[in-house]
Amino acid sequence: MYKLIAFDAYGTLFDVYSMGELAEELFPGNGQALALMWRDRQIEYTRLVTMSDPDPRGSRHYLPFWELTLRSLRYCCKRLQLPLHAHSEQRLMDQYAKLNGFADSLEVLRSIKAKGLSTAILSNGSRDMLSTVVTANGLTPYVDQVVSVEDVRLFKTAPQAYALLLQNFAVSKQDVLFVSSNAWDALAAKWYGFDVFWVNRLGHPFEEIGERPDFEGKSLSEVLAAL
Repeated sequence: MYKLIAFDAYGTLFDVYSMGELAEELFPGNGQALALMWRDRQIEYTRLVTMSDPDPRGSRHYLPFWELTLRSLRYCCKRLQLPLHAHSEQRLMDQYAKLNGFADSLEVLRSIKAKGLSTAILSNGSRDMLSTVVTANGLTPYVDQVVSVEDVRLFKTAPQAYALLLQNFAVSKQDVLFVSSNAWDALAAKWYGFDVFWVNRLGHPFEEIGERPDFEGKSLSEVLAAL
């Protein structure tokens, strides 16, 4: 049914909220709040960059995702009135570079490759940070290509970001199953024309606009059933 299974990275294969444990160690009583706000601000910055200049040649406001992640951290610490010293900042960013993968990420990718299907990661992340986190979690042998929006200098949900999969693989839209745990990402991928699997780990309602995803499950492992 599909030739390419493409995964979002952050929040889908890698747990962005695993930062909360280190954040709690550094800022007792504020770890969870910092982790949640950090993620929200990071995504908000990608939207500001893209929406403020959606030029097909790339946004003039573009900054690599790593830089947006760092600046988001600094903003959130100021917002929460937390003293972010250089050593703490470095520890948090080093941890972000090697985020924990979800327990089923490796096995799902391995199983998909065993079926003879192509696999990809399509992410807002910059190439260097994606290479680091993929390697740290042992996923490299099971991912055919790691595709970064750096090539278009527009973040998801810009259509140009999703089009990168068609430029990097000899497939049509109908050949792609896109997997994401982020509802906004799943929605935009569906609008672009991909079939979509939404990994709804927290049991949230889907967005009230657009089409529902083709598949929904509580874990990555359920993607295998859809194949």
